[in-house]
Amino acid sequence: MSYKSDIEIAREAKKKPIKDIGEKLGIPYEHLLPYGHDKAKVSESFIKSLDGRENGKLILVTAINPTPAGEGKTTTTVGLGDGLNRIGKKAAICIREASLGPCFGMKGGAAGGGYSQVVPMEEMNLHFTGDFHAITSAHNLLAALIDNHIYWGNEQDIDIRRVAFRRVLDMNDRALRQINCSLGGVANGFPREAGFDITVASEVMAILCLANDLADLERRLGDIIVAYRRDRSPVFCRDIKADGAMTVLLQQAMQPNLVQTLENNPAFVHGGPFANIAHGCNSVIATKTALKLADYVVTEAGFGADLGAEKFLDIKCRQAGLKPDATVIVATVRAMKMNGGIAKADLGTENVEAVKRGCPNLGRHMENIQKFGVPAVVAINHFYSDTDAEIEALQNFVQHQGGTAIVCRHWADGSAGSEELANTVVKMIESSPSNYKPLYPIEMGLFEKVETIAKEIYRADEVIADQKIRDQLKSWEEQGYGNLPVCMAKTQYSFTTDPNRRGAPTGHSLPIREVRLSAGAGFVVVVCGEIMTMPGLPRVPAAESIHINDDGLIEGLF
Repeated sequence: MSYKSDIEIAREAKKKPIKDIGEKLGIPYEHLLPYGHDKAKVSESFIKSLDGRENGKLILVTAINPTPAGEGKTTTTVGLGDGLNRIGKKAAICIREASLGPCFGMKGGAAGGGYSQVVPMEEMNLHFTGDFHAITSAHNLLAALIDNHIYWGNEQDIDIRRVAFRRVLDMNDRALRQINCSLGGVANGFPREAGFDITVASEVMAILCLANDLADLERRLGDIIVAYRRDRSPVFCRDIKADGAMTVLLQQAMQPNLVQTLENNPAFVHGGPFANIAHGCNSVIATKTALKLADYVVTEAGFGADLGAEKFLDIKCRQAGLKPDATVIVATVRAMKMNGGIAKADLGTENVEAVKRGCPNLGRHMENIQKFGVPAVVAINHFYSDTDAEIEALQNFVQHQGGTAIVCRHWADGSAGSEELANTVVKMIESSPSNYKPLYPIEMGLFEKVETIAKEIYRADEVIADQKIRDQLKSWEEQGYGNLPVCMAKTQYSFTTDPNRRGAPTGHSLPIREVRLSAGAGFVVVVCGEIMTMPGLPRVPAAESIHINDDGLIEGLF
């Protein structure tokens, strides 16, 4: 059986002018700032005019821990949005922008797949409307101003051994993780150790994603702690007068991007991915705008529910005052078989017992979502190699757990393949009101918050942290930062910090390597195990296969 590739399907899309997509949501054309014919930003003034409108229903799409078999979380997000429109609901989707790092590394793009895609797919996975470039520039402007401030007299008395702000680049480059800068003599400043993170791990990215408007953006940027003095007092971004210029660079990037699905339904694409090292959610401003314009909004959070959903529910919803109405947990038969110990090369062979062995990973995520009080349904993202017996085994497991699992064929059939899921979600929202609550009270101590996530979500027995880390968390509490949520940086492949431990392991420990205070974003980053905030490229990066063919078309991108 032969199928068209995602990129072939995307190129055949019958896109409508972005003006028509805006009209579906009641956005006047004068409030769309077009980037070509098929994408536009929504004006700040129009968004402000929506104040006072009631919100639609918010649906979160999350998933099991990712495997090389593929899960299709974004594909299901798009499919559900199309499915809701198909059954007569006014729905919009909110997904995240793609980083160049994984596009040229190994993960690929972030526009969905098959007949459940957002277009223009190639532009979305490359430069799009330039938001990530603006974030990179604003971040590195601050980095440059810090070193410049030190060079010209250091009025703030910054201890150059305690500069806390690293530079960023939207590319995977392990050689830049730890560097020495300002080498070459007096004219180049004072040499010091430094390093780079990938742009999506930037606090500036998180601030843009969590800010409500430009004024909130500038305030949060000003709150960034860039360094410490010799007396250990913090130096803020506003102390070196960088917040205003950074806001100018981010003014257009702050406006949400409007595009369309293959079925010409509205999609807001705005904000950063990477829930393994960032909070990994669509921007607050995009989600809130969609909720004012649509009756149902389908959004996603990065990687598995142990990371993306936890951060969506504990960080984004708490900060933004959002109340999710339903959750969809995406699983696949193939991923269950991988969790059951089957190699990727053998996934095409029926193996019901392997499906059963792998199901506890899904069960763990179902249990975890229940702790937040949000009703959930399981979406089985169908692959052509799935057999009836394997699907039945997965559905029986979910039913035994007290849940419902819907087989979805949106990849192959578009909205026709997600109609049952759409009806199920609407019925669930109407019959089972959400009792959303965060996992932990915000007044809880920082280390206790880490322990709560480790034990309740990861099922770890203990958290291992040096006294230096514990003292640092206590110090931040004394400085008034104790009432912040924590953002866990951990491998996405496992509930543990070992990416090779699939399934639903217990009896493990959570080692903390480092903690970082993101005062502007409003959370504390907790770096666990061997996770890196600047990824490296694989042995054979995707970039080696990406090129422009004789017809001027991009090949190998997805």
